[in-house]
Amino acid sequence: MIAEFRLPDLGEGLTEAEVVTWLVAPGDTVTLNQTLAEVETAKAVVELPSPYEGTVSTLHAEAGQTIAVGAPLIAFNVVGEEPTAPTGASDSAEKAQPNLVGYGAAPTSAGRPARRARRIGGTPAPVDTAVLEAAPHDATPSAAVDAVIERPRSTPPVRAHAKRLGIDLVLVAAAVGDRVITRSDVDAYAERVGHTGATADETSGIPLASPSSPAALGDGEREIRIPIRGVRKHTAAAMVQSAFTAPHVTVFHTVDVTATMDLLSSLRDDRALSAHRIGPLAVVAKAVCLALGRTPGLNSRWDEAAGEIVQHNYVDLGIAAATDRGLIVPMIRDAERLTLLGMADAVRSLAEVARSGKTSPAELAGGTFSISNIGVFGVDAGTPILPPGQSGILAVGAVRRQPWEHHGEIALRQMMTLSLSFDHRLVDGAEGARFLKDVADILEEPGRAMLLR
Repeated sequence: MIAEFRLPDLGEGLTEAEVVTWLVAPGDTVTLNQTLAEVETAKAVVELPSPYEGTVSTLHAEAGQTIAVGAPLIAFNVVGEEPTAPTGASDSAEKAQPNLVGYGAAPTSAGRPARRARRIGGTPAPVDTAVLEAAPHDATPSAAVDAVIERPRSTPPVRAHAKRLGIDLVLVAAAVGDRVITRSDVDAYAERVGHTGATADETSGIPLASPSSPAALGDGEREIRIPIRGVRKHTAAAMVQSAFTAPHVTVFHTVDVTATMDLLSSLRDDRALSAHRIGPLAVVAKAVCLALGRTPGLNSRWDEAAGEIVQHNYVDLGIAAATDRGLIVPMIRDAERLTLLGMADAVRSLAEVARSGKTSPAELAGGTFSISNIGVFGVDAGTPILPPGQSGILAVGAVRRQPWEHHGEIALRQMMTLSLSFDHRLVDGAEGARFLKDVADILEEPGRAMLLR
C-alpha cells in the first residue's frame, strides 16, 4: 500500500517549514521512527521521524523548498501490504496519520530493525592526514571508493554538531569502532584534523554564532543575495512588530559587581559544587526573578484585543542565544522557583541544546521576561528590542576592571552595565528604575537577595 506522510503540525501555530536536508532517497528501506529529514521552521530545526516502516516511494519536496503544514511530504510503499495507487485526503478508509512528531503507526514487522545502509562515493573531506601518512605510499587521496556501509550510530544533537563542523561521521566511526558516536568523539576528531566550530563564552555558557570567513571586499561578485527565511525571517518580523507596536524606553545603570565576582570565585573553589558551572549570567537571572516580584509590570503583557493588562504570577525567563541560524530566545520555565544552582544548571542546559541546534518550538514559545547577554561579545551596553508579548528585556554588558570610586577612594573594581528596555504602556519610568536598582543592588551586594522574596 502507498502511504502518504504529510508535513505534521510542529506546534505553536507554525504553518510552514523548509526542507533543510533529506536523509533518505527513493528506494531506501526505512524503519519506524527513523529520521527522514531535517526541516526548519520559523523557530527551530526539527528532525522528522518516519511514522511507517517500508520503502520510500516518492519525495514530494526538494531540499531548500518551503511547504505548508498538511502538504504531502513523502510517500512510502508500506511493508506487508500490496501496493496501491495513492489515495486522496477525502478517502475515509485511509488510516489517520499521526500528527505528533515522534509518534507513528505501529510497526508491521516483528523482526529486528536494521540500520539503513548508505552508499558512500569518493574520498570524504577533510582528509585525515594521520590515516594518509600511515597508508601505503602508492595510496592517493583522489582514489574513489564505492562501498555500501551502515549509517554511523549517533544521536540527533551529535549529528547536528558534526554537520556544523563539516565532519563526516563515517570518518569518526572508522576511528572509534562499532559503537554510538558521542560529541566528544566528534570534537576529538575535529581537533585531530584541525577543524574548529561554534564557540561559547566560558563564563556565561551561552553560545556565540559560528565564526565565518567572508571573502575580502572587492573579491568575487559585487553583490550576494541571501534568501530571507527560517529563523532569520521570523526574527525580523517579530522585531518589526515589537518596535512599531510597543513604545520602547531604555534605561542604563553601571554596577560594581566585584562582590558578585568574588562570590563566584569562592563557589568555583568549592569542590562540592564542582558539577555546577555558576557564572555571572546565573546570578543576574536569579536577581531578575527576585526583582520581578517587586515590579509586576515588567512581568506582564498588553492584551490589546481584550483591553487588559495580564500580570504573570510566574517567570518564564527567555535567554537570548546567537546561533549560526540566527537569534533564538529559548525559555527557562518557572524560573522563579529555581535556586542559584538550579538556575546555573538551567542556563547551561539551555546553552547546550541551543548550540546543538535542537531547541524545540515549545522551548521557544511564550516567555514573560528576557535577558540578552551582550557581554559575551565584549559589548558594554545597548538598546535591546522587546520580544513580542513581553514588557521587559535586560541586556547584560561585559565585566571590566576599571577605576571606580570605592569607600571614598579610587580603586580598580569589576564593573558591568545593565540596559533595561521596557514597554511604556505598562511600565512607567519610576517602576523601570526601581527594577533596575533592585537587580543592581543584588549584584553589588549578593547578600541583599535575602531581603527579597
